[in-house]
Amino acid sequence: MRPRALPTESRRYDKPVEPSGPRGFKIAFRERPSTRTLWPVLLSCVSCLSWWFLSGNVSAAEPPTDWIEPATGHRVIRLSREPGTTGLYFHQNAYTAEGDKMIVTTRDGLAVVNLRNPAAREITPLVEGRAGNAIVGRKTRQVFYTRSGAVFATHLDTRATREITTLPPDIRFPSGFAVNADETLLAGSYVEGGRRTNAPPVPAVRPRGPGGRGRSLEERWAAHVPMRLFTIHTRTGDVKTFHPSTNWLNHVQFSPTDPALLMFCHEGPWHKLDRIWTIRPDGSGLQKIHARTMDMEIAGHEFFSRDGATIWYDLQTPKSKVFWLAGHVLATGEKIRYRVEREHWSVHFNVSPDGKLFAGDGGGPSSVAAPGNGQWIYLFTPKDGALQAERLVDLSQHDYQLEPNVSFTPDGKWIVFAANLHGAPHTYAVEVKRP
Repeated sequence: MRPRALPTESRRYDKPVEPSGPRGFKIAFRERPSTRTLWPVLLSCVSCLSWWFLSGNVSAAEPPTDWIEPATGHRVIRLSREPGTTGLYFHQNAYTAEGDKMIVTTRDGLAVVNLRNPAAREITPLVEGRAGNAIVGRKTRQVFYTRSGAVFATHLDTRATREITTLPPDIRFPSGFAVNADETLLAGSYVEGGRRTNAPPVPAVRPRGPGGRGRSLEERWAAHVPMRLFTIHTRTGDVKTFHPSTNWLNHVQFSPTDPALLMFCHEGPWHKLDRIWTIRPDGSGLQKIHARTMDMEIAGHEFFSRDGATIWYDLQTPKSKVFWLAGHVLATGEKIRYRVEREHWSVHFNVSPDGKLFAGDGGGPSSVAAPGNGQWIYLFTPKDGALQAERLVDLSQHDYQLEPNVSFTPDGKWIVFAANLHGAPHTYAVEVKRP
């Protein structure tokens, strides 16, 4: 934007506005200008300074890169460099099996974080442009993702990229993505007819306004839109569909150890449905993991343990009253329950690689556990049938419209999460042990 010209009728200036440096101004006066003639000059300056700021010439202070959380004594580091960098959804694997690299999403695509020295914040661009449904394989150091109606795999070290297949028209908008333990199959769900599922993107951002996410879940669930599950062979690109249903099929996950075990959910208002199910990729072996036993009981945000032996999930008996982290042992059907205090309930939980600890990301002031729910990154230790909570990071300045999506690094030393503590979204990590 150019500065506005000064009034020509004024006799009080030697010359009109004269640039002095980038987008700057220098005004020379022969005598003190009148208020009437000075106002246009001031307005021009304000206008141009506003343009200068909004165009990025003046930037906000960068958030800290490394600090000790005052309330807890735990070390926190910012892994990301660019604003808008966040991790994957809490059950989407972002790590190599060796634990040396992690995938994050950026405004420009996908990038790799070197975890050998997290504090160094060594980040390398990997995939340029929009890449949806990203998930890292546990065997070949590849990230699988969708783009422009096709499925791709990119190697985290060499950046070698191959197109696996072009998605059929029906599956152009898959909901979620999973890769099995031996990386031979990808899986997801889709709406028949090629329509969008209205499922939230990952990392999920909760809608604002009265009713928010609950209203959108109710409306989508009540529509009974025909859906199916699908698999894609990672070598041949062959696509197979199975399990037709008018339930809302979502959150598809493969077992991290059994390549032929798939978990999915019936999405919608949790208190009206039995959410958690497993099935084989050939459509056999459908099994309900948790059956509700009372009115308003809810279970959800399910995820596998790292060894694939247990499915963990948030359980409330009933909703907003009594809180648990529950487990289902796949080999025996044994049920596990750890009591969670209301103030420690979290939007998402996750489990450490050795299965001995859990993490949680707290909840905002409008969460299912409000009032009284804490806004923290938590570390949980099972003891005497309950989860003993330790606060790690204060999230009182975090807007939970962005879900933190906690996960442990493969060495179990750090908990990674997304946050907008200092304005723009960034990816952070907190050290499990105090320095």
